[in-house]
Amino acid sequence: MKIEAMAALVTGGASGLGEATARELARLGAKVAVLDVNLELAQKVAAEINAQYGDGCAVACKCDITDTASVEAALAQAAAAHGPARILMNIAGIGSAKRMVQKDGNAAPLEDFARVVNINLIGTYNASRLFAAACARLEPLEDNERGVMLLTASVAAFDGQVGQQAYSASKAGLVGMTLPMARDLARHGIRVCTIAPGLFATPLMKQLPQALQQSLAASIPFPSRLGKPEEFAQLACHVVTNTHLNGEVIRLDGALRMAPR
Repeated sequence: MKIEAMAALVTGGASGLGEATARELARLGAKVAVLDVNLELAQKVAAEINAQYGDGCAVACKCDITDTASVEAALAQAAAAHGPARILMNIAGIGSAKRMVQKDGNAAPLEDFARVVNINLIGTYNASRLFAAACARLEPLEDNERGVMLLTASVAAFDGQVGQQAYSASKAGLVGMTLPMARDLARHGIRVCTIAPGLFATPLMKQLPQALQQSLAASIPFPSRLGKPEEFAQLACHVVTNTHLNGEVIRLDGALRMAPR
C-alpha cells in the first residue's frame, strides 16, 4: 500500500515510538490522526506536524483504547478530518514491573496485572476490531488490499525479566494474536503485522539514570546503543508499503536477548 495521501491512525501518538511513527507517516505524505489519552500532548505533536508538512496534515484526537465509545469517537473525528483510515498503528501501551511476592511477603495486587493486560492487550484488540470493521467496508485497492494494521509487542513477550509477568503476558498476547488476526481479516484484504522492539530511547527510558541507560545499551550485541524511535517508525512504515508482509512478528532489537534481571 502506498502511504502518500492515505489516512492513518496512530494510538499512543503523542510521545515515544508513537510520536516518531506519526511524524514519519506525515513525512511520507499520509494524513495522520494522533490518538492519545493525553490530548494536550497530542495537540502539540499534531501542530508541529502541520507546521512542518502543511496545515490539515495532522489532527489530534483524545482516545482511551480501553473505552469503546472513546475509540469510536476518535475514529469518527479522524474520518471527518481525513476520510476513512486504511492504516492503523497500535502503539499505545504501558510498562510494568512488579514481583509476584513483594518485599513485605504479600502477593502482588491482581488489579495491577489486570490493568496492564487491559490496556496493552485488550485495548489494542479493541482499537483493532473497530478499525477493521470500518476498513472492511472500503473499496479495495491494488492486490485487493483495503488496509493494514500494526501491533506493538516487545522482546519481553519472548524473554521477559523478573517482575515483568503482566507486561510480558500482555505483549505475548499480541504476538499470539497476530497470525490468527491476519488470517481472520485476509478475506477483507486487511493485513496485520507486529513489531517487537527491544530497548529504545523513549521518554520513559530517558527518565532512568544515565549510568543505567548506558549499561542497558551495552547489553545489546550490535549496535551497542539504544534503539532510535525513528528506526521503529521506519520499520512500521515499511510494513505498510510491503504488501507481502502479513501475519508476521518482527523483532527490532539489535540481537538482544534479555537476561533474567
